[in-house]
Amino acid sequence: MVEVQDSLLYAPSHEWIRIEGDIGIIGITDFAQSQLGDIVYIELPETDENIFMNSAFGSIESVKTVSELIAPVNGNIIETNEELAASPELINKDPYNNGWLIKIKIEDKKQIEGLLSPGDYEDMISGGNE
Repeated sequence: MVEVQDSLLYAPSHEWIRIEGDIGIIGITDFAQSQLGDIVYIELPETDENIFMNSAFGSIESVKTVSELIAPVNGNIIETNEELAASPELINKDPYNNGWLIKIKIEDKKQIEGLLSPGDYEDMISGGNE
C-alpha cells in the first residue's frame, strides 16, 4: 500500500511539501518513488537559487527512467539534502523523512491553496491519473 501522509500537501506531479511557517520542505511521494523503482542518482540545485511553481528544479534518475522534479510553489532554496548525493536510495526507503530533497523559503503562501490535500492526492493516484 502506498503511503500518503496527512500532514503534507501534494502536487499533481507527485511532489509533497511540508509547511513549517515560511519554510517548505519538498520531496517526492511514496507513490512516485514506487513508480520510479530503485533510485540511483539525484540532481538538486544549489542553495540560494530560486525555484518556480510548476517548473523543474532538478532531476531524479532510477534504473528505469529519468524524471524532472517540479516545484510545487515559488521559493528560495535554503538547504538541500546532501545525504542524497551518496545515498539516493534514501528516497526509496523513507521518502517523507530522510529522503526529503530541498528546503525553501516560500515566496507566495497563496500558491499553497492550489495544492492537493492528502485525500485529493489519494483520489488522484487511486484513479490512475498521472
